[in-house]
Amino acid sequence: MRITIQNERIRAVIHPIGAELQELKDLQTGVDYLWSGDPAYWGKFSPVLFPIVGTLKENTYFYKGHQYSLPRHGFARERSFECIDQSAESASFLLTDDATTREVYPFDFQLVIRYTLFENLLSCTYMISNPGKEDSYFSIGAHPAFAAPLRVSGEDQRYEDYYLEFSDSDALHRYTLVNGLIGTGITEIPLLDKKLQLQKELFRQDAIVLKNLPDTEIRLRSMKHAHGLDFGFHDFPFFGIWAAPDAPFVCLEPWCGIADSVDHNQQLTDKEGIICLPPNEIFERQWTVRIY
Repeated sequence: MRITIQNERIRAVIHPIGAELQELKDLQTGVDYLWSGDPAYWGKFSPVLFPIVGTLKENTYFYKGHQYSLPRHGFARERSFECIDQSAESASFLLTDDATTREVYPFDFQLVIRYTLFENLLSCTYMISNPGKEDSYFSIGAHPAFAAPLRVSGEDQRYEDYYLEFSDSDALHRYTLVNGLIGTGITEIPLLDKKLQLQKELFRQDAIVLKNLPDTEIRLRSMKHAHGLDFGFHDFPFFGIWAAPDAPFVCLEPWCGIADSVDHNQQLTDKEGIICLPPNEIFERQWTVRIY
């Protein structure tokens, strides 16, 4: 059963499978800011990426001489989380290791995802703890898809009416993807007044993968109306922007971790962006969406 939290301004709906945010609606205007999840394009809404982000080389990694396999973005988005705390404006979900996860990921972990509403803002907090006796290794990332066009009544809109406005970047340096792996090429995408107009051609060759963005906020806005959102993130060293082919949405994806490079040695401890978490410590990151 899906979990609903709301205040006077907004409603958020979360599904226990993947602790996935599936609705973010402005109760005053009726506008839903999340993608609809239409499987004709992409049947997800806002999956969590754990314990890896992106694709492993040959879907395989090695740890302490043992070989393991994980699909793109890991397993958390397909697992059932337990709702461990809920109030009118907040809900927390827990996923822990078990015999099934240890077959593909040999670490003890507790992953808590907490959603909280503050007026017209939603925050999503990831908390990973290591209850084991040895260091654990992981990546984590977000993959929320926002509707573009937003479903605003009375407006005749196109995808190209929307743009992303960056807080600090004057250009984007896109890392080439080769079959889901990070290649050796880098392409510069110029920004006009820190703005990137959405065009479906941007995603013909998969996601726009970025490293070490100076920005801590990206705004999704329209040239046709005043509705939009501010997407905030801190301490995520990688970022992805993506849409399925010809789909009416855009994903804003802050990552702590990244796909393997084409020449990676497949050793988990050598993986770019991998996080090492000592026993009994907690890793925490948060992203936010402010709607208007």
